[in-house]
Amino acid sequence: MQKILCIFLLLLASNAHAALNIFACEPEWAALAQELAGDKANIYAATNALQDPHHVEARPSLIARARGAQLVVCTGAELEVGWLPVILRESGNPDIAVGRPGYFEATHYVHMLEIPARLDRAEGDVHAAGNPHIQLDARNYPPIAQALSARLAELDPANAAFYNGRLQAFSSAWQSALKRWEANAAPLKGQPVLVHHRAYPYLEAWLGLKQVAELEPKPGMEPSAAYLAQVLGELQQHPARMVIRSAYQNAKPSEWIAQHAHVNIVALPFSVGGSPGAKDLFGLFDDTIARLLEGLK
Repeated sequence: MQKILCIFLLLLASNAHAALNIFACEPEWAALAQELAGDKANIYAATNALQDPHHVEARPSLIARARGAQLVVCTGAELEVGWLPVILRESGNPDIAVGRPGYFEATHYVHMLEIPARLDRAEGDVHAAGNPHIQLDARNYPPIAQALSARLAELDPANAAFYNGRLQAFSSAWQSALKRWEANAAPLKGQPVLVHHRAYPYLEAWLGLKQVAELEPKPGMEPSAAYLAQVLGELQQHPARMVIRSAYQNAKPSEWIAQHAHVNIVALPFSVGGSPGAKDLFGLFDDTIARLLEGLK
């Protein structure tokens, strides 16, 4: 009996110090969680940078991962509305339900852009809370990191000091990198750009890029040949220096417009893992700025 009791106590102690299981909806939040949690968490990214985060299948494997998670970290603002609610419901895990400590939305902690005055689904993939692609403004990460670190400490108070130390180290390195990125990106300020999808307002606001047109007639709708011809006509009045698309997007529309408008194509990683250089959050912005500067040549 005493031996059984000892084994039971050892199991309890082991479970008490088990790593947190974190389910991240997008690679950028998996990367941020890794920066903050280190070896105190097992982190699973539900999507990768070569997937459209709007359209993901709620596969049984994702549901199984959510079932064992103590924390779900997602963008929010309806970016995952087509698939995350199914995963949360089917997981049967009450700890990660919306409103519980185990559910975290990054968009709650930043200033949202492009909040529609009226919501009309006929206008395409429009989000009531604003444009959800907050990950491309490096200034958004410090407040999100602070909130996420606090949430980690709430869920795992035994390691609160560890999480705070990781937060301080990350914040210091990020502020240094932010100064470098902004200095390097200075030539981009005021440069007119054409974009494939309405995915870059935060990047544009941060670096001072000026968007003159979009290849999609409505957000999420692939352009027809007739619409591309219309955009080409608009570029005669408002020329662009480059056409920007994300790693996961169809290359053909941007290739067509680049050929006919004589502008450079810039394929951005969009998230961690979207290019060989974007291996972590720091690499994401190093590579993004380097590619944009190359697009000016």
